[in-house]
Amino acid sequence: MSTPVTAPASLLRIGPHTVQPPVVLAPMAGITNAPFRTLCREFSGGKGLFVSEMITTRALVERNEKTMQLIHFDATEKPRSIQLYGVDPATVGKAVRMIAEEDRADHIDLNFGCPVPKVTRKGGGSALPYKRHLLRAILREAVSGAGDIPVTMKMRKGIDDDHITYLDAGRIAVEEGVTAIALHGRTAAQHYGGTADWEAIARLKEHVPEIPVLGNGDIWSAEDALRMVRETGCDGVVVGRGCLGRPWLFADLVAAFEGRTEAIARPSLREVADIMVRHATLLGEWIGDEPRGVIDFRKHVAWYLKGFAVGSEMRKRLAITSSLEELRSGLDELDLDQAWPLGADGPRGRTSGNNRVVLPEGWLKDPYDCAGVSEDAELDTSGG
Repeated sequence: MSTPVTAPASLLRIGPHTVQPPVVLAPMAGITNAPFRTLCREFSGGKGLFVSEMITTRALVERNEKTMQLIHFDATEKPRSIQLYGVDPATVGKAVRMIAEEDRADHIDLNFGCPVPKVTRKGGGSALPYKRHLLRAILREAVSGAGDIPVTMKMRKGIDDDHITYLDAGRIAVEEGVTAIALHGRTAAQHYGGTADWEAIARLKEHVPEIPVLGNGDIWSAEDALRMVRETGCDGVVVGRGCLGRPWLFADLVAAFEGRTEAIARPSLREVADIMVRHATLLGEWIGDEPRGVIDFRKHVAWYLKGFAVGSEMRKRLAITSSLEELRSGLDELDLDQAWPLGADGPRGRTSGNNRVVLPEGWLKDPYDCAGVSEDAELDTSGG
């Protein structure tokens, strides 16, 4: 058992919203849907900011049925936070105005962090901030269309070590009225490999003192979050892969930032199994079909069970369940009295790195030319 380190003083404001403690759930495709946000909010006691899955602006403007479901919020979700991904300023503007006019969100975040090749090869995601004028045009349309709704952005350091963009992008964001910036301390080339560069977060905070800067990357525990704030001076943290299979991390984060001394959560396997069943149940209720909910839950199984003594055959069996009864039955066969295992914390999710970034032909020739971005860059994928 361990206890939180004394928390730094912290007060994060995003427009009219006070986020206390300054903790944000990072948008993750297929993960941060309404059921997962519900779990995380329950553990946090409703404290923090919980962002939707990434929504493509073109799909939103076209009122795609799946997209419209993804932007539906539970009545208890306050503030309602949507992350948008777009490459065309006009389309981004339309999407933001639609959200504002139809009162669909209280906060809008823009994604410029996706490193996925099928996005960057079209000039989208983490490739886009290299085109300074295009970035400025998108931000201007978003802020203008949002009215009183605060607009924030999430980005990476740059394309690779030879094409760093975050300081220029941060200054453009301030000039265009962006309310806060989240920086993932990796380049697109790193994907999720290596170690996040927290020094870059500190440099960005010094570079744009006018607005809050949030740090993202390698936060696996509440202690990591406090250390990031102390070492970088950032105004808050964004947690992504660290909460995969660990929604109770938000209880730890709240306790740590509030300076409370009770022990960090270390659930037994029995407690974890109950959370797994609840997660799968919520997914089935949200989708409207229990089997589909359990099937959607399958990707979470390995994350929840990391570190526990569960044989490979049982892990495989649990990862192909298709009903709540089957899931519960399999979990009940485990040694549920297992205590939280040493080494269960640490990296989860994607860890690949050192990838060549696929870009449109001639993309790097001119950092200001806006040509070359096509609407098919708006694919249903995510990252950051």
